[in-house]
Amino acid sequence: MKRVMIVSFLAILVFIVLLAAQGNFTYVGASKCAMCHRTEKQGQQHPLWEKSKHATSFQALSSPQAATYAQSAGISNPTENEQCLKCHAPLFKKAPELKAEGVTCEVCHGPGSEYRKLNIMKDRELAQKNGLIIYPSEAAIKKQCLSCHENAHGQTFDFASSWEKIKHPVPGK
Repeated sequence: MKRVMIVSFLAILVFIVLLAAQGNFTYVGASKCAMCHRTEKQGQQHPLWEKSKHATSFQALSSPQAATYAQSAGISNPTENEQCLKCHAPLFKKAPELKAEGVTCEVCHGPGSEYRKLNIMKDRELAQKNGLIIYPSEAAIKKQCLSCHENAHGQTFDFASSWEKIKHPVPGK
C-alpha cells in the first residue's frame, strides 16, 4: 500500500512539473517547423500546410464572403473579432505576431520553442516532454478538429474526408 502511495505521489509530481514547464514554452512560427518538415524524408508536412485552408484561414477573414457573414452576425471587423479569431487565428492572444499564419503547426502541436531543436525532435518522448503534442488516436485528432469545425458557420463537418486532405504523418512512423 505504501508503495502505491509513493508511486501515485511521484506520478502526480511529474504531471505538475510537466504542466508548469509548459508555461515556459513559446511559439516560434511555421517557418521554424519548415526547416525540417518540408523534406521528403519528414513527409513534406510544411508544403502540405501551406497549400491548405488552415494556412490562409486568417486571410479568409478579409474576404467579401467573410464580411457578409460577419455583418449578418453583427460583427464589424472579423479580422479583429475574438469570436472569429479563436478559430481563424487561434494563437492571436498567445502569439499575436503569428496571427497571419492562421491555423499553424503549433495550434495543434503546441509551442515549439523547445521541441524544435533537432536533438530533441529525434527523440519522440523527449520532444513530448518539451511541449510537442502528439495525438494518440484519430479520435483525439477529431476532438481537436471539432473544437473549431463542429457546426462552424452552420455547416456540417466530415472529419474523415477532411482528415484525408490534411493528414501529415512522418513516413515510417
